[in-house]
Amino acid sequence: MLVRSTIVQILKKALFVGVFVCVGMMRSFGASLSLPPTPYSYTVLDQDLSAALQEFGNNLNIRVNVSTEVRGRIRGRMPDLPPREFLDRLTALYNLQWYYDGLVLYISAAHEAQSRLIVLNPISFDAFKTALDALNISDERYIAKPAPGEGLVLASGPPRFVALMDQTLNGLVAEAQARRNHLAAEKPQRESVLMLFRGSSSVVTRDGRPEGHYSSETPHQDGIVREAAPGQK
Repeated sequence: MLVRSTIVQILKKALFVGVFVCVGMMRSFGASLSLPPTPYSYTVLDQDLSAALQEFGNNLNIRVNVSTEVRGRIRGRMPDLPPREFLDRLTALYNLQWYYDGLVLYISAAHEAQSRLIVLNPISFDAFKTALDALNISDERYIAKPAPGEGLVLASGPPRFVALMDQTLNGLVAEAQARRNHLAAEKPQRESVLMLFRGSSSVVTRDGRPEGHYSSETPHQDGIVREAAPGQK
């Protein structure tokens, strides 16, 4: 019984570690790049690196966008590796970066990476980060963190990653502006009413426009009376 109990505990720990590693891998990247686990066999004697990356996408039915800054040649046979490891090996050997936005795999040279301070106002960083996570844009390999100062975020990574951060912020700002305009349109306008007395007659002006003349047998002293708008009495 002791041996069996020990084995059960080991299996539970192994299962926990496996789930933790799996969740960690899922959080490491933005959109999920689904690649088969079987080894990717690629034999080449001498081929342009950009062409090899395009062929990699074609073989796996993935749209690939290779930057014109990606240069180099592959010489000799590459080891048989699972596609993800094959891609990571090429990016490490040739100093590249890759980012998948859910539709296209973008591959760029490391020197193309961008760092930018983005002004968030009137959007909060928490709202911005929540939107990035919900849209599967966040990628723990690249930087998206609040910077010292009010309403700033530091974005750093491949061009496509930074561009999506800009687009997300622009969308949030436009949504906030539309919401403010909608609330302003629903808010009742304050009405200005002015009554002008001249002798026994009076003139009512509403929002700057004469509304009518009234006369009374009892003369009034010349003067102006401003009436409160409805709800202001």
